[in-house]
Amino acid sequence: MKSTSETGHAKNVATFEDLISFCTAYGPPFNPSKAALKLAALNGLLIAANASLQSVKVAKTAYDNATNAREIAFKPVRVLATKIVSALAATEAAEQTVADVKSTNNKIQGKRAKAIVQPDAKALAAGAEPVKTASTSQQSYNKLVDHFAQLVATLTAEPKYLPNEAELKVASLNTLLADLRAKNTAVINATTALSNARIARDKTLYGETTGMLDVAQGVKLYVKSLFGTTSAQYKQVSALKLLSRPNN
Repeated sequence: MKSTSETGHAKNVATFEDLISFCTAYGPPFNPSKAALKLAALNGLLIAANASLQSVKVAKTAYDNATNAREIAFKPVRVLATKIVSALAATEAAEQTVADVKSTNNKIQGKRAKAIVQPDAKALAAGAEPVKTASTSQQSYNKLVDHFAQLVATLTAEPKYLPNEAELKVASLNTLLADLRAKNTAVINATTALSNARIARDKTLYGETTGMLDVAQGVKLYVKSLFGTTSAQYKQVSALKLLSRPNN
């Protein structure tokens, strides 16, 4: 489903095209002195406006594809991390190393190493304050990459970690880590591209003086001066309501 904002931008461009159609139908009398209001300039601006809408659609599709690919790539990480803990615990690795891996896995799973005990209802009623806690889930994709990288680094340094299962081998984990980083970077780059496409669109549609919205207002004023306030022509163009800039 299209967002309300994207629909709003498209509606503005469609309304601008209606405005051009009216002006074209006025024939030779429509002859503004200002270059930006002439039919050639208006049609050029319409082409640019439609192109800017399409650029956002293309960038949004690339962004959606990148986020989908990242979501799929990251989906098995938590289950895999739990398997790794069990695999390492089954070796003769030092207890401290196993503890380190468990701690990293807790971060991947979004769990605290030790639960915080909150006051019970009776204590709260007696005036006890709830224990304030900072979020330790650290579940952003950037954080998950960082935690998984730490997990792989710990395993790489542990000579007793020699699993037979292909998915648990250090080489496989490094391959997965590289893919996770690449997928996350792709989303970052797609986000930037989408943001830039929206900036360019907004400049074309809503830029001061030269943007489609301001140009349309200039056309309406010219038609008003050309045909008069009570003219049928001015009623045509004044009835066209270009919306103010929607949010993204």
